[in-house]
Amino acid sequence: MKTGNRNAKLSRKMGLSSLLILLFLSFAISGCGGSDQPSAVTGENPVAASGDVTLVVGAYSVAKDALQDIMPAFKAEWKAKTGQNVVFQESYEASGTQARSIIGGFEADVTLLALEGDMEKLVKAELVSPEWKQTSSKGMVTRSIVVLGTRAGNPLGIKDFEDLTKTGVKVLYPNPKTSGGAQWDINAIYGAGLKKSEAVTGAKDAAAAKKFLEDVHRNIESMDKSGRASMAAFEYGVGDVIVTYENELLARIAQGVEYDIVVPSSTILIENPAAVVDRNADRHGVREAADAFVKYLYSNEAQKLFAEHGFRPVNDEIAAGMQERFPRPPELFTIDYLGGWDEVRETLYSKKGIWYQVLAGQ
Repeated sequence: MKTGNRNAKLSRKMGLSSLLILLFLSFAISGCGGSDQPSAVTGENPVAASGDVTLVVGAYSVAKDALQDIMPAFKAEWKAKTGQNVVFQESYEASGTQARSIIGGFEADVTLLALEGDMEKLVKAELVSPEWKQTSSKGMVTRSIVVLGTRAGNPLGIKDFEDLTKTGVKVLYPNPKTSGGAQWDINAIYGAGLKKSEAVTGAKDAAAAKKFLEDVHRNIESMDKSGRASMAAFEYGVGDVIVTYENELLARIAQGVEYDIVVPSSTILIENPAAVVDRNADRHGVREAADAFVKYLYSNEAQKLFAEHGFRPVNDEIAAGMQERFPRPPELFTIDYLGGWDEVRETLYSKKGIWYQVLAGQ
């Protein structure tokens, strides 16, 4: 296919989904009085009343629903402990977009992101301490796995990533240029391709894994800016199968939406970090509350709330009691199987990386 035709086709795909999302957002905004984006978050810490403390949270979009339950629970605990009211101001964006926003001047005190790499960008910008990973779970507050979501009853009989390569199957995942969730999706597909080649030849074959990713991407119907936007497009009827976080589908099913979850035979463990944005929290004079909130995310109470929204706990005590709810996939690999994030960024997502070769049809 010629480059112009290919780009036009991609634009049409993204345009269809974007139109649907705009329609969705117009209804959502009319039904609520708030905004995802905090106002006047510059300079000194804004306060709602004397003695109150305002925490500004910049998070990736998929974490939003869980945080709506976790924040009030923390507020109650902090009030009982200190007598101080906590007021949250919140922003939710695709992980890469959120990280760039904080680097660009959005003064979040705390951030929850989809990727370790996005957090490291904040470290490099001297906004987050290099010691942010010094917790029992290496700075990760939630886990999930990459799965496939189908329409109720799985009408196309999807069983594994390989089925996404079949003619006529319309697939959704977000754009990895903006979405951390999309990078996890791409990593899972590419890693499954490596696993497949390894089972046949006894060694990882990068060329075979790239071909596998190409075959899946050929059936992409839409790429949106975030995992949440991709899920919204799927709900509006775009595509046959969505590659997404397990927690996204579990949360929708809990709300009564009828989807089937297909766990691929080989898939990746997703791990999502959180940290205090040290420079901003110190500048706003809210460091104590910000540290306490991030610590609270690891607590039994917060981990149970994350689990109610479909996230796999990082707290071993809570995870041990939820093995039936969150069964281990047949073959679960981590980012280390792909060489770690530094290797993945270079081999897959650099300007000449495998993902951009696939996108360009090279």
